Amino acid sequence: MVRSSAFISLTVVVAGVVWLLGELSFLAPYRVAIVRHYGYLIAWFLCLFAVNLFGLILMVNRRLFLRDTGRKLAHVEKQLRTGSSISDELSQRLAE
Repeated sequence: MVRSSAFISLTVVVAGVVWLLGELSFLAPYRVAIVRHYGYLIAWFLCLFAVNLFGLILMVNRRLFLRDTGRKLAHVEKQLRTGSSISDELSQRLAE
């Protein structure tokens, strides 16, 4: 889940940077001056944006895909402890 969230957030950031570079092509003659004076601020903003986007995407993934996990695991554990479960071998190992 963390890997997929990191991949999605990195893809969104890279796509946004590519789109923004296309839109700001009129600033190409001033590229050296912009990078020299504001490069660290741009890099800092991109890093913070990527981390925040990663956190948002991870939160959405956890809410959507882990919604009923606790209830499902409790149901499976209850079945394993009763003995009449999905797998008798697994319930025997749990009893040992």
